[in-house]
Amino acid sequence: MDIKEYFTRISYRGSYDKPDLATLTDILQHHIRAVPFENLSIHCGESIELDLEVTYNKIVRKKRGGWCMENNYLLSWVLKTLGYDVTLLGSKVYVPERDVYADEINHLLLKVVLDDKSYVVDGGFGMAYQMWQPMELISGRDQPQIPGVFRFLERSGVWYFEKVKRKQWVPNQSVSTSHNVDKEVCRPIYIFTLQPRDIEGFRACNTHLQTAPDSPFVTKSVCSLQTADGVRALVGWKLVEMKYNYKDNMDLVEIRILADEEIEKTLKEKFNITLDKKFVPMNTSRLSMF
Repeated sequence: MDIKEYFTRISYRGSYDKPDLATLTDILQHHIRAVPFENLSIHCGESIELDLEVTYNKIVRKKRGGWCMENNYLLSWVLKTLGYDVTLLGSKVYVPERDVYADEINHLLLKVVLDDKSYVVDGGFGMAYQMWQPMELISGRDQPQIPGVFRFLERSGVWYFEKVKRKQWVPNQSVSTSHNVDKEVCRPIYIFTLQPRDIEGFRACNTHLQTAPDSPFVTKSVCSLQTADGVRALVGWKLVEMKYNYKDNMDLVEIRILADEEIEKTLKEKFNITLDKKFVPMNTSRLSMF
């Protein structure tokens, strides 16, 4: 594995001799705009292995994406290689349709300590809830970013991560969304503690999420990529392109349903992904991604 090869993959040409917040932010932003959050392997009949060299080969050399345990595991290697103080953390993702958090840890994120301050770095959440900058681990303070206003709230050692949402303008209203976004003002994203984790603790979760019949990653094929001013995603056959703060504190959301013959071309043109095996789109779950 070669850090320069990784930087070529994410088109990062900045300096990296000093582990500071500016460099950390720049690397994170290049990563999320180059490496999709995706679970397409599941829907190509492939397994997702929680092995650093396998993940490196998949994301860096094959120019694929990955889900949280791939993206953030690779990012942890990158940041440690550059001299950052990195700790793996685990979180439980919020399920809006049931208004609950997952029963078990199902998301990997990173804590980075810089100049005696702790930051959360998450390059593997995807969709409209992907942070664009490292977030200082401080409770109750709004941290505005281009995607919206994020914040942490700490209660009895449990940290709650949430996003204040803008309204959404969907010109093509004939294409329904999975829930009424206008009723949401603040969306919980996940909860976590500061208990350090190691990658071994995520192996059962990694297997469960790609094999359980009711897993959202089994019932939905997902590919999302952050752009310069928003995010695009392919969920099943639905292509969603969002432009943040398009006007009057409102996000523009354009939705199009693709035909089967458009899928492969769209993955290449919109996400720079070429798959080795036949991909079967899937979207049988009502769980929302936006």
